[in-house]
Amino acid sequence: MSIRSTGAALADRAPAAGPIMPGEMPGDVARVSRTRVLDTGVGLVESLRVDGPPAPAPRSESFSADFQVCLPFRGAFVWHVGHDDVVADPNRVLFVAGGEGFRVSQPIAGGYGEVIVTLEPAVLSEMLGVPERRLADHPLFRGRSRPAGTSLQRLGLECLHRRAVPAAGLLAQEEWLVAFLRAALAIPSAAPAISPSTARLLARAKTYLAEHLSTQVRLTEVAGAIGTTPAYLTTLFRRVEGRPLHQYLVQLRLARALVELPHTSDLVALACALGFSSHSHFSATFRRAFGCTPSSYRDARRFDRAKATPRPRGALAGSVVQ
Repeated sequence: MSIRSTGAALADRAPAAGPIMPGEMPGDVARVSRTRVLDTGVGLVESLRVDGPPAPAPRSESFSADFQVCLPFRGAFVWHVGHDDVVADPNRVLFVAGGEGFRVSQPIAGGYGEVIVTLEPAVLSEMLGVPERRLADHPLFRGRSRPAGTSLQRLGLECLHRRAVPAAGLLAQEEWLVAFLRAALAIPSAAPAISPSTARLLARAKTYLAEHLSTQVRLTEVAGAIGTTPAYLTTLFRRVEGRPLHQYLVQLRLARALVELPHTSDLVALACALGFSSHSHFSATFRRAFGCTPSSYRDARRFDRAKATPRPRGALAGSVVQ
């Protein structure tokens, strides 16, 4: 695959705008951290973290000048774009069309985080196989978002955990980015058409799950909170999302585990904080999803970070630096 270099175009410009700009506007009480993770000929990757109280009302309109692919990895927000209100949580990957206005609301406490990948139109055109002038009409950008499976979630978080790589690791990072984009840009099977009222009902259900990530959730509680019956919610959610509510919630918890594992020492406490019934339940669920145990994943990410830490000049591998 030949991809036209975007490094020169991206290196001299301010961090690209994604569906987060309202959180960065003067006067907002949200604390925003935006970090440039990777800037290569393939694209620009940034990590965004927003912390602060809930903001249930949509903020002032903003827009992204560029086409972007965004993967939330923590918390949830609502992306109001066109006639759509998209619940952005770690189970969705978002597709931002360049030049289109949007607003953002944050219905739950705890803030959110996302990986933002900014690409030149020529790169997207090649990967999607459509002319640049038709990118906004592509099904992914018209549909705004698509489900993010566990493999895509893991790919997204690996970049953040490995961001402090030496220059020799740049090729691996670029290969990671291509793999991530290939997975994110795969067109899923068509979702069933639903009415605006049904979309709002599902959005309330997803928001409730994101807000109660660490607690034991009961079907009757979710249904009561969003104003429907357990039977109708179960049937509707599975039909539209392609999976039951409990699997959706488990995947949210696993996505949060990918974020927290490299920084935690107490796996039992983490399992409880994520809403799993026990450490063994957490470990078995994590292994089924990612093919490794939480401890082995944590150790691998820590090893990556240790390799990326530069040694003082003259220090030998294995030597102890006082």
